Amino acid sequence: MKKVIFAEFGGPEVLQLLDAAEPHAGPGQVRITVRAAGVNPVDWRVREGQILGAHPTELPSGIGLDAAGMVDEVGDGVEGVEVGDHVFGEGSSTYAEFAVLSAWARMPEGLTFEEAAGYPSVVETALRVIREVGVRPAQTLLVSGASGGVGSAVLQIARERGITVIGTAGAANQDYLRGLGALATTYGEGWVERVRGLGQVDAALDLAGSGVIRELIELTGDPRKVVSIADLGAPELGARFSGVAGSVPEALAEAADLLSRSKLHIPVEKTYTLAEAAAAHIDSQAGHTRGRRVVVV
Repeated sequence: MKKVIFAEFGGPEVLQLLDAAEPHAGPGQVRITVRAAGVNPVDWRVREGQILGAHPTELPSGIGLDAAGMVDEVGDGVEGVEVGDHVFGEGSSTYAEFAVLSAWARMPEGLTFEEAAGYPSVVETALRVIREVGVRPAQTLLVSGASGGVGSAVLQIARERGITVIGTAGAANQDYLRGLGALATTYGEGWVERVRGLGQVDAALDLAGSGVIRELIELTGDPRKVVSIADLGAPELGARFSGVAGSVPEALAEAADLLSRSKLHIPVEKTYTLAEAAAAHIDSQAGHTRGRRVVVV
């Protein structure tokens, strides 16, 4: 089978599309024929060797956590899923023609493989950081870098829970944020005052890692009410860095429920082939995403 592999840590150029042995489902796992794989910032952080503590990596290694496809092997002890079922979930080395998933859910009706592949890590992260930041219904949450995949999920999940959201993004994404129910403003010079003009901030999330932790603490008045998924230096200022996944099966179940009730939709901004994995990482690292990027197999 074809699989994207890297044999050394480094830039996008270390990614190679090679022939590799097919993986097989072990106990508690399923194997899928991959139809699409989600592209996440964690993928290029793993490729660069940034987060070896959370993601131990033995070289050469595959890449990718999220995927959607058709089940073609069911491991021992697995119930409720059969060969041929359409599922989306998390596993390992998902930029490949076949991948093993350790957590999955059935794809809701009407969802394409490309759309489904964009949800697993994004929704798990969104649910986790909303929980960790401790924001409650009728409070206001500030989301810095709100137009990407995690931000798109946070805005919609928060709205469903009765939380007001202020989102910052580039000028081109203001209408997109408003369409997701957020109060929107641009980042850049004067952004703190623009946020203040929109309301009192009870909690804040940093999703872009753009060096705004001090300002988020200033706006909330409490470093314990600031959580980042992108700034490894956040704890030095008293804020929290969130990098350890919670219950992925629970997150997938909630994602499937939200999707089936039309309460969650994250557009696929761009698709890539397996051979274009390096380009997908370059674009992901550049930021300014509206929605999701997906590798189509």
